[in-house]
Amino acid sequence: MDGLKKIGKAFASLKWYEIVMCIIMLVIAVYYAIMPQEGTPQWLAVINFISGLCGIICVFFTAKANRMNFPFAVINTTVFIIYLGYFGIWATFWLETLVYFPMNIISWVKWYQHKDEDDALLAKSKKFKWWQHLLVTALIAALTVVVYFTLSKLAGDTWMKFAVQFGWNTTVMKWLDSAIFAIGIVSIVLEALRYREQYIWWLVTDVFAVVQYVLKRDPVYTTKKAIYLIEAVVGLRNWHRLSQKNKTNE
Repeated sequence: MDGLKKIGKAFASLKWYEIVMCIIMLVIAVYYAIMPQEGTPQWLAVINFISGLCGIICVFFTAKANRMNFPFAVINTTVFIIYLGYFGIWATFWLETLVYFPMNIISWVKWYQHKDEDDALLAKSKKFKWWQHLLVTALIAALTVVVYFTLSKLAGDTWMKFAVQFGWNTTVMKWLDSAIFAIGIVSIVLEALRYREQYIWWLVTDVFAVVQYVLKRDPVYTTKKAIYLIEAVVGLRNWHRLSQKNKTNE
């Protein structure tokens, strides 16, 4: 019961525009769950519905540094893994499986250990020093290259198989997938460590993800990732405010 009360309090903190975005996502997800696109089986359309709804609730709560995002994050990650595996989007698949899923649990614990003084449901926020920006940027660039060439060799034609079916530029799609993987690893670690700069990189990866799903012509995930992009801006503002208030290096 205490957990439900905390989730209810988190929902009560949503702004009107976040509620509007949630309704938009819900309507689109329901429509395509009932009438799935060609090539998408009915069971996978239901998976998309669950992922779409839980995913945006997760980012809304994360943007507020509210740890009640993690129950929804775990559900979203679990069902999104099924979607990615079905379509052969392998870099993001392994990102969700090997990184996001365990890091959701770790972050949940870390946030609980570092609560905001004014609201126990919120986490304290920290900020980068100048050299940390350079280090993280170099790390992401190097990891993107490693992922691209590693998966090109290991996954072969099964990587981005939907792009092959539609005759799209698989090289572009693979680089996007690799970049999303690299940025995602760094961002989720920064989230666990409560750095506000996670949202700079979430913004970048959300732009890449929107492009990826526009090219794939998937309305559910395009809407979902577009909402992620908007909420990343909100999250950057909120976490900046918290870091200024906390002034902490914990």
